Amino acid sequence: MLIGAGAGLSAADGFEYGGAWFQEHFGDFAAAYGLTDAYTAGFYPFPDETEKWAYWSRYINHNRYLKEPGSVYQDLLTLVRDKDYFVLTTNVDHCFQRAHFDKQRLFYTQGDYGLWQCATPCHQATYDNHDQVVAMVAQQHDRHIPAELVPRCPRCGGRMTTNLRADDTFVQDPGWYTAAKRYQNFVSEAAQSRILLLELGVGMNTPAIIKYPFWRMTYHNPRAHYATVSLDAVAPKQISERSTVVQADIASVLRLLAGA
Repeated sequence: MLIGAGAGLSAADGFEYGGAWFQEHFGDFAAAYGLTDAYTAGFYPFPDETEKWAYWSRYINHNRYLKEPGSVYQDLLTLVRDKDYFVLTTNVDHCFQRAHFDKQRLFYTQGDYGLWQCATPCHQATYDNHDQVVAMVAQQHDRHIPAELVPRCPRCGGRMTTNLRADDTFVQDPGWYTAAKRYQNFVSEAAQSRILLLELGVGMNTPAIIKYPFWRMTYHNPRAHYATVSLDAVAPKQISERSTVVQADIASVLRLLAGA
């Protein structure tokens, strides 16, 4: 089984980014800049680094360190625990690892909120940010962190940034390449095998990473079956006879399957 997981999976698990949640945790930033949700706020050009990191540390702390994966991830783990599976995900919230999926069966292509990298980058390495994030959250005041807490690259002394794929400055460290190789090996071995490609919460934001490859793999492998679950799930007509399209809430579907 090959699982492709997008942002809709974490959203179904209760991870929030806007509305009342954003007002509760980022009301000061909303009032100052008219921001309405965490996603668009992540692209906002804050006036200085101390304010930028006040926002980012608070967000990372909430959605990477404080909020634990819930029943959606546990139900999915129940379904695959004893199967030969691999997970390809564009999510950067570390939920699969924190829900105790086998790390050797994970490839998170787009980075991790819990890692920093040189913004240039001057070298291809990432750094755990837990302790620095916690310190930033504890010491921020009036939307700013102390200047001495602004992260600096340990090699060049330049700016650091979150290890999230946005452009060609994204750092793919040795661990990234190791996971990519394991994923490619899994796909190669399953190329003509009986396999279920299960797509969960994948939209059209980055379809070239999960959705289109899953469609191609299904098309070229007559023993493959494609299943997609999301409120706007679709499948192309070329593979419709070997597709299951479930336009429903992911949490409800996984809960039903896990209890079967």
